[in-house]
Amino acid sequence: MADSSTSMRLRLPLLCIILEVILIILFGTLVEYDQHTDAKLWNENRTSARNDYENEFYYRYPSFQDVHVMIFVGFGFLMTFLQRYGFSSVGFNFLIAAFSLQWATLMQGFVHGMHHGKIHVGVESMINADFCTGAVLISFGAVLGKTSPVQLLVMAIFEVTLFAINEFILLSLLGANDAGGSMTIHTFGAYFGLMVTRVLYRPNLNKSQHRNSSVYHSDLFAMIGTIYLWMFWPSFNSAITHHGDPQHRTAMNTYYSLAACTLSTFAFSALVNHEGKLDMVHIQNAALAGGVAVGTAGEMMLTACGSMIVGFLAGTISVLGYKYLTPVLESKLKIQDTCGIHNLHGMPGILGAVVGAVTAALATPDVYGKGLERVFGEVETGQWKPEIKGGFQAISLAVTLGMALFGGLVTGFILKLPIYGAPPDTHCFEDALYWEVPGEEEGHSELQEVASPNEMEKLSS
Repeated sequence: MADSSTSMRLRLPLLCIILEVILIILFGTLVEYDQHTDAKLWNENRTSARNDYENEFYYRYPSFQDVHVMIFVGFGFLMTFLQRYGFSSVGFNFLIAAFSLQWATLMQGFVHGMHHGKIHVGVESMINADFCTGAVLISFGAVLGKTSPVQLLVMAIFEVTLFAINEFILLSLLGANDAGGSMTIHTFGAYFGLMVTRVLYRPNLNKSQHRNSSVYHSDLFAMIGTIYLWMFWPSFNSAITHHGDPQHRTAMNTYYSLAACTLSTFAFSALVNHEGKLDMVHIQNAALAGGVAVGTAGEMMLTACGSMIVGFLAGTISVLGYKYLTPVLESKLKIQDTCGIHNLHGMPGILGAVVGAVTAALATPDVYGKGLERVFGEVETGQWKPEIKGGFQAISLAVTLGMALFGGLVTGFILKLPIYGAPPDTHCFEDALYWEVPGEEEGHSELQEVASPNEMEKLSS
């Protein structure tokens, strides 16, 4: 099926090899173990009273494992809903995640400060690199089925770089709280991806529209991704918060937010259907919006009740977005959002940022006690005021939206160059363009090329 214009015979191997050689050289010259990883440093600093179990590994690695599963299994399988794009959904997710976590380690090390000219790596930097990778995979959802693996790698190069800069501005310069990444991960990844897919708009995408749909088993596979993400999201939001009560509180707030979100998702999915039936698209995606929406305020004293309210609202706006807003975005704004990332990550991410700003503005020593400085670092400097903190949280949202939209615009025009082997309009959402597929499936694919959807249905019967 592939011809010279879409062949990956040279494009993909050259890009992968060049990128990995560059990464190896940069890691060899700039990266070294941190004090919890380096044999000499860890054992020099040990005392007779210090136990090996005080190593950061034992506190952070369980959370890292959960986040890692979300990135490679959760996101990968969530995108397998397309009937003939399962190989690409999981495979390309695997490819760009493996590259992004390496590139993110370097970029986050560059912008957050080097130690005597070196980037220190440990389990926390692994978690942060996975967070950055998560933003890239969110953007991948917007362009799913319409891009080549080369385009996706190029997109990752630019997005990881901009993610690290935006994260530095928010967390270091503005002092924003965003442990679960409502702004830095979900809002940034969503609006970056939406702008990229807007620039890459395909007016003739309807030629592949019969493939841009699911079948029974593909939706079932996608639910595997949903369940993994749903189960591990408390770890995702709490992975890098302070040990003790902030981490405990973040996991609990996320837990209740997701539960309430799921109930509202089922409720509104049935409500907006004229026959009262559930839509699997809503269940696969909107049920996760509660985890997104509680990401910023998760470590704050949001309370279990507050978390449930946030989760319920997130599920509601996500379902309504899939039902009513997505068609408008495509018909009016020409945004072809394959996975509906605006509904799962974009709007819930903004909701999470707003909730975080309000919760921060209402924070008082009476509520937090001595724990106030553990959540809001500015308290230690004596410069903390709740209304100012809330204002900086709101400014952080505006900065994120600006960085994402501008970065996506520039990246989109770069990806539009006719050198990446992008699929033609007639072959989008099709694995066989880039993958060796089993004989039966390949025959089915070739049959689709010569038969209309109505003819295919007749032939199947």
